[in-house]
Amino acid sequence: MPHALAQTEFHTIDDIYNLPEGSRAELIDGQIYYMAPPTRKHQEILSFLHAAIYNYITQNKGDCKVYPAPFAVFLFADDSKYLEPDISVICDKDKLDEHGCKGAPDWIIEIVSPGSRPMDYYIKLSLYRSAGVREYWIVDPMKQTILVYDMEHDSAPSIYAFTDTIKVNIYTDLWIDFRKLKL
Repeated sequence: MPHALAQTEFHTIDDIYNLPEGSRAELIDGQIYYMAPPTRKHQEILSFLHAAIYNYITQNKGDCKVYPAPFAVFLFADDSKYLEPDISVICDKDKLDEHGCKGAPDWIIEIVSPGSRPMDYYIKLSLYRSAGVREYWIVDPMKQTILVYDMEHDSAPSIYAFTDTIKVNIYTDLWIDFRKLKL
């Protein structure tokens, strides 16, 4: 006798929009992935990185926009991949509308939490690479490391520590000094 397969519910972007106020989740191929509230350390890192990137863009009169989470990113046209990266940098203003970003941001930063580790290191890496994200950083507070993927140049990932100054690949002259991060 054949075994019955468990039926999993298929979700759409409408299910994301209908979540209770304050709920945060991402949608990948019909599955909803709920996100736990961020820790204080997570928010400190997010604020530090957002400020550094925002200040650089502003001081250089740059065309790119930087958005901290929650900010909607629809990686593909079919709405099957709705993500909320911790930081999204978008340089093509045609990708922006009132709902968020339609298509791949140029640079995405994810700050790892214990529950997001497999998602950030594997699932999102694959999605971001296939969508055309130019640069992807995985900031891991527990390991105090930053994994930098220069996907635009198909380079091997570089690993940095919270004591390093890191060159941003999508810019010619932006460096982020993690020694200035006070946790």
